[in-house]
Amino acid sequence: MDIEIIPLAISLIPSTLITILAIFFFKQHTNNEEKRRRFLLHRENQKQAFPLRLQAYERMALFLERISPGKLLTRMAPVGEDKESYESMLIHTIDQEFEHNLTQQIYISYECWNTIKAAKNATIAMIRKTTMNKEVDSADKMREVLLTELVEKGAPSDTALAFIKEEIGDML
Repeated sequence: MDIEIIPLAISLIPSTLITILAIFFFKQHTNNEEKRRRFLLHRENQKQAFPLRLQAYERMALFLERISPGKLLTRMAPVGEDKESYESMLIHTIDQEFEHNLTQQIYISYECWNTIKAAKNATIAMIRKTTMNKEVDSADKMREVLLTELVEKGAPSDTALAFIKEEIGDML
């Protein structure tokens, strides 16, 4: 009986090795197929998401252009001589524009979103600082001082706009 088990064991070794090899290659093939499917799905999602991301960057560029003090002051003329009401109207307009584009943050990078928020806050700070200036006594004077400061220092939104252009350049 001992003699019959040894040839049986010897004949089982190659079939066991072939079975182990087959299982190994089958698992490897299955893993590769899964990775390929994920890659194709990711690539398809990227195709669909790219236009949305690009549109979000476009909308944020438009937002930055609209809150740029030069364009904002041209678009929003003072109603009266009261500088505080003009300040309030300008800041309200900036906040409305920002809230209108708030959802775009999910399509753009975190750094870009923070840069846009910083530009918005810097623009508001520029308006508030000008309003607090003792020399500014009317809305027209406030407008004049803001435009002068804009020419001297540039708009806060220009930095954020440059950042957007750089990110879009990296995407393309």
